[in-house]
Amino acid sequence: MSAETPAASGQFIRRRLQFRAWRGQRPFWAGLFIIIGGLPIAYFPYANLQIGHLTLAMATTAGAGSLIIGVLLVVLGVSLWFQKHIRVFAGVAAILLALVSIPVSNLGGFLIGFLFALVGGAMAVSWVPGEPPERELRADEGVHGGAPEGAFPESTVSGPAEGAAATGEPNDLSGTSPANGANGRHSAG
Repeated sequence: MSAETPAASGQFIRRRLQFRAWRGQRPFWAGLFIIIGGLPIAYFPYANLQIGHLTLAMATTAGAGSLIIGVLLVVLGVSLWFQKHIRVFAGVAAILLALVSIPVSNLGGFLIGFLFALVGGAMAVSWVPGEPPERELRADEGVHGGAPEGAFPESTVSGPAEGAAATGEPNDLSGTSPANGANGRHSAG
């Protein structure tokens, strides 16, 4: 297939729209932030920084702990993408792991991983599935062709003159009217 094939651009647009619909049905950005937060937390304790001929090792005594925290954050982020019903658990777990990463892994990946994981966890906890859009009526589906209510005189909406006020009956259901001597007080027995 060449670059000049018109089907390629249509397929790209279709795939992009499919990804957009998939992304909109789950806490995608929360998962991405958590994954981005987990990577520096897992990487920095094992990294060696080269400055000329000088090698600076940033390894800590809890290197295995930071690796576990980073991997768990990446797993939580990916699981948010594919299992959106665990969003509250994953968000709280990401926040707790981000807080634990401060003393364990070089200030939470030099605060980069900590901040990303913290923001992603908060986004995951606060994410709520959207409501599906309401079905709009077409003009030929309604009784009056889509005209607003009250536009026609045969409307069946009851006005204020109908009901209890029109018949003269009191509309007070509490039993505390001045006619029965209660004057707003309820009796207990």
